[in-house]
Amino acid sequence: MLSQGILRSAIFLIWFAAAAAIAQPQTSRVSSAASYLERGNEWLAKGEWDRAIADYDLAIAFDARAAAYYNRGLAKRRKGDLAGALSDCNRAIELNPRYADAYLIRGVLHGILGEYDAAINEFSHVIEINPRDARAWGDRGAARGKQGNYADAIADFNQAIRLDSRYADAWANRCEARHHQGELEAAVADCDRALKLDPRHAIALNNRGVARQEKGDLDGALADFDRAIALDPQRAFFYGNRGKAWLLKGEPRRALSDLNHALEIDPRLADALNDRGAVWFAKKDFTRAIADFDEALKLNPRLADAYGNRGLAQLMQGKLAEAEADFARCRALGGSLTPEAERLLQEMKRR
Repeated sequence: MLSQGILRSAIFLIWFAAAAAIAQPQTSRVSSAASYLERGNEWLAKGEWDRAIADYDLAIAFDARAAAYYNRGLAKRRKGDLAGALSDCNRAIELNPRYADAYLIRGVLHGILGEYDAAINEFSHVIEINPRDARAWGDRGAARGKQGNYADAIADFNQAIRLDSRYADAWANRCEARHHQGELEAAVADCDRALKLDPRHAIALNNRGVARQEKGDLDGALADFDRAIALDPQRAFFYGNRGKAWLLKGEPRRALSDLNHALEIDPRLADALNDRGAVWFAKKDFTRAIADFDEALKLNPRLADAYGNRGLAQLMQGKLAEAEADFARCRALGGSLTPEAERLLQEMKRR
């Protein structure tokens, strides 16, 4: 008969062996998940989205961790699957409620979808977790800028730059916000700084071009738009902005070519429709002009310039009541009429 000590030792050895047998498959699964996650990251770095997603799928099957969902969300975003990317970020946050990068990407996704309040909430959550995350301040500023809240946007960009003075995106975006605030010299200076940090920053070139255009430097603006388009030829608004510069320079044919190209890339670009309407107006084709202004206002009912432009076109067609209604809406949205529009309006009233 075994002694009590030998019996206890035997029981311990049996338990240890059983525990080891249970732990070994678990350790193997974790190891496999880590291998697939690492290989998925390599595919992601190479731009092989489908291969990356396939490896992240396997990593999740072996060991469903927040990092695998987050990285798969990144790959899905790059592939254009925004709904899938949001779903993966949601799951990553469920598994790790303090996963700042997952909140950040979820905010970016809401921004792409035009859901700026949701985006701001996500970026604010990142700031709560890590107040020194310059990206979160910069991205929140960009979302606020999209809402037209340029003062708060600039405050966020200021903080992003304080935290990381080499953050080119923050300088480029503050340039845009300052342009909207009428601070044109400061806007150009900010984009100059962004381009010193990153000479291939296409958005900074575009934003500087817009500020230069407002200053009346059309040649400088066109040079910036040319460089921006050479760096990133798929950005519709680069062509739209260059088209407007050609229009202001008195080159309607070139303007029309750029604006048509912009609308081929993105048919929902309201500013390009408004500017193309202005080209048709310059060509005295008021019917086509009004059609473009109508479409621009369907897409962006708060586009003051489109109301003013449509009003002027309707005035040229003798539609005084419709013109006055459009001019009133333009003013209500903070716009103003050109001296030509004011003169024509008074003439029509005297008839």
